[in-house]
Amino acid sequence: MKNNSFFVCPLASGSRGNCLFVSCNDFSILIDAGLSGIEIQRRLNAVHFEPESLKAIIITHEHSDHVKGAGILSRRYNIPVYITQKTWNACSNLGEIKNLQFFECGRSFKINQIKINPFSISHDAIDPVGLTLEFETHKLGIATDLGIATSLVKDHLQNSTVLYLESNHDPEMLINGSYPWHLKQRIKGRTGHLSNIDARDLLKELKADNLKHVILAHLSEENNCPEKAAAEVFKGLNGSNITLHVAKPDQPGKLIKL
Repeated sequence: MKNNSFFVCPLASGSRGNCLFVSCNDFSILIDAGLSGIEIQRRLNAVHFEPESLKAIIITHEHSDHVKGAGILSRRYNIPVYITQKTWNACSNLGEIKNLQFFECGRSFKINQIKINPFSISHDAIDPVGLTLEFETHKLGIATDLGIATSLVKDHLQNSTVLYLESNHDPEMLINGSYPWHLKQRIKGRTGHLSNIDARDLLKELKADNLKHVILAHLSEENNCPEKAAAEVFKGLNGSNITLHVAKPDQPGKLIKL
C-alpha cells in the first residue's frame, strides 16, 4: 500500500497477544509481535499492508504476549529485531535471529525517518521499555505494561499526537473477579498494569492541543470491558476534541492516518 502519511494501527492488544503497526512513506515497523507469524500476516493483510513492507520489529519486553511471532517473522522476511540486551537474554524461545539491533533506555536511535526514544517503565520484566516515535510533526507515545506512570513516563509522553495507553482493568471487576489474590495484587502493584482510573488521570496530565487520538490498550478480557474503559477514560478528556479508540485482542483496530 503506497502512502505519504503516518499510519498507526493496533493489530492486537491484550493478554493473548500485542502488536502495534506503524508506517510512514512505505516504511513500516512493528512494536512487539505477540501473535503467531501467520496471524500477524493475516492482520496486516486485513488493513491492506504486506509483511514485506516491515523493516523492523521493536520489542518492549520479553513476555510471550509481546514476542511470540518475532523470531519467525524476522527469519521469514529478514527483518531486524530491535531489543535491549537484557531483554534478549531473557527471551528463551525466539530461535536464531541473524539481525539483532541492541538499544538502551535513554538513548534515542533512528530507523529510517522515524526517531525512537526508549524509556524505562515499571513492570515485572527484566528491562521493560516505553517508547515514543517521532516522524516530522507527528509523535506517537506508547505506554503499556506499566504499574505506575512515573515522572519519566509523563515527560516522554508529553506533546504526543497519538497516545497508545494502557487501560488494563476496572478496579472493582479485578477485586471481585476470579483471579487468585496474589495475581490481583500483582496487577494492582507498581510493577503491574494501569487501571482505567490510572489511564484517566494520566491523560488529564498529558492532554495538549496537538493530541488527536488516544488508543486504549492491553484491556483485560476478564477484569475490564471496552465500554467501561472508554467511559472512565473519557472523563479525562474534559470535552476536548480528541478521538478515543479501544484496541481489541481478536482483530485489528482502526487504521489511524495522520
